[in-house]
Amino acid sequence: MLFSKKTAWQKRADFRSALKSNKLLRFPGAFSPLVSMLIDQIGFDGVYISGAALSNDLGLPDIGLTTLGEVSMRGRAIARVTDLPTIIDMDTGFGEAINVARSIHEVEELGLCGGHIEDQVNPKRCGHLNKKILVDVELMTLKVRAAAEAKHDPNFMLIARTDARSVEGLDQAIERARAYVDAGADMIFPEALTDEKEFEAFRKAIHVPLLANMTEFGKSKLLSFEQLQNLGYSIVIYPVTALRLAMKAIEDGLASILVEGSQAHLLDKMQHRKRLYEILRYEDYNQFDRDIFNF
Repeated sequence: MLFSKKTAWQKRADFRSALKSNKLLRFPGAFSPLVSMLIDQIGFDGVYISGAALSNDLGLPDIGLTTLGEVSMRGRAIARVTDLPTIIDMDTGFGEAINVARSIHEVEELGLCGGHIEDQVNPKRCGHLNKKILVDVELMTLKVRAAAEAKHDPNFMLIARTDARSVEGLDQAIERARAYVDAGADMIFPEALTDEKEFEAFRKAIHVPLLANMTEFGKSKLLSFEQLQNLGYSIVIYPVTALRLAMKAIEDGLASILVEGSQAHLLDKMQHRKRLYEILRYEDYNQFDRDIFNF
């Protein structure tokens, strides 16, 4: 009940096997353990932990202000409640190459199945904003190499994200991705590709699993599951979707209560207590308690 049935090592091994199936895996973003449980129970393939969502949940913009401790411990809380594999956003790795190595140790020990680092200068910017600044290829490859060597579990998925498309162009983004693969990246995350043709070009050029980011209100066209499946992508993330849905509902509901003076008219828009208890497996806890204290 309190933890998932699978160990982190089992989750990682299963994740690696799933990536070999040539099926597109869907990873919605979870900003809390409760959302992670819901993603699992609805039937998705994995859970994504967005750096932007975690920053926003702390009341911060997504510019690299969160610390390794904040991100890794929140990642543990979200990962421990599900048998699904979890991928975490590690921004720029929380420092230079040696810091990246420590970051990998932390998230791996805390039960995550994979994580990505990006090639922006810190303080970073959201991947779908303008005026991003990139580190040199040599520095990023050093970080990737340090991360690859730091892994204890070979099934931990090291993902290199490149933000070069909107800074240096598509061809240079592909060249960077190739360098990161050579340095030890298991997967590439090409950020802010614009349309289906660019996703296709990346797939043809890079011969490791690819991650597609279908975030709303960004630079990328929102491609369907079928389109990304046909393009040969391995994972699609919906990083901030749940947070945006929740915040819109909360904002509208609170504004309505201020006007109406009561929440009575909003009950049909709320998740019922009974449904929440189903997600939390409340009855399992009751049974556990009865079994222990049944004298």
